[in-house]
Amino acid sequence: MIYRQFRRNRSAIAGLLLVALFLGTSLFGPLLAPQDPSKQNLRDALVPPGPQYWLGTDYLGRDLLSRLLHASRVSLVVGLFAVAFGAAVGTFVGLTAGFYGGPVDVLAMRLIDILLSFPGILLALAITSALGPGIANVVLAVGIASFPIYARVVRGAVLRIRNAEFVVAAEAVGVRPGRIMLRHLLPNCVGPLVVQTTLRFAGAILTSSGLSFLGLGIPRDIPEWGNILATGRVYLRSASWVALCPGISLAVVVLGFNLMGDGLRDALDPKLRL
Repeated sequence: MIYRQFRRNRSAIAGLLLVALFLGTSLFGPLLAPQDPSKQNLRDALVPPGPQYWLGTDYLGRDLLSRLLHASRVSLVVGLFAVAFGAAVGTFVGLTAGFYGGPVDVLAMRLIDILLSFPGILLALAITSALGPGIANVVLAVGIASFPIYARVVRGAVLRIRNAEFVVAAEAVGVRPGRIMLRHLLPNCVGPLVVQTTLRFAGAILTSSGLSFLGLGIPRDIPEWGNILATGRVYLRSASWVALCPGISLAVVVLGFNLMGDGLRDALDPKLRL
C-alpha cells in the first residue's frame, strides 16, 4: 500500500530520481571526474563551458565539473553523519521525555524550546565559530541544530500511544522501561522519523554549504559546493558559470530530497492515504 501510494506521486518519483542521481555522483564522483579537482592551470583560468571543460573552469583554471563531482561526496558525508547524530540524540530525548513525563518531560522540553528559539543556521554558526572550521565540527554543529526537531517529533508520537493497551500491558507484566521504549514505542515512531530524516538531510546539506560559504564550514582547500560558490560570487558578472553551477547543483539536490520527503509523508500517513 505504501509503495503503491508513493509510486502514484509523480513529484515524489521525480525527487527520488534526483536523490538517486546525487547518490550516484557522490559514490562514483572520483571515477567520473575527468580531471584532478585541485589541479591548477592558470592558462585556462575562467574558460567558459565547452568541449574541453564541460562546465568551464574557475579563476585558477581548475575543472569545475571535477570539483562539483568531488564536492557531492563531501556533502553526502556531512549530511549523512549530521542527520545520524541528530536523529540518534533527538530520538533518545523524545523517547525518554514522552515515556517518563513529569519533570523529565518538562526539563527536556524546556531545553528543546531554548534551542528552537535560535534559527538553525545561527546556532550552527555559533558552534562552528567556537570550534573552528572542519568537517567534524560542521557535522557536530548541524547535528546539534537538528536534533530538537527529532525530539519533538518522537515525543509527539510517543504521547499518542503512551497509554495504549499494549504499552500498559507490558508495564503490568514487569517489562523494563528501556525494552518498552525500544520494542513497543520506537517502532511506532519509524514513519515520522523516516519523513523527518529525508527532509532534514536536505537541510543539513544546505546548512553545511551555507557555513562553508561564510568561511566557517569545510576548509577552503576541500572542494565543496559552498566553497565553490563563495569563490565564484566574485566573478558573477564576468564568469557566471563558476557560481551558477554549484548553486544549481545545490538547489536540485535540496529540491529532490524535499519532493521525496513530501511523497513519503503522504504515503506513510493513513489520513492522507484515505
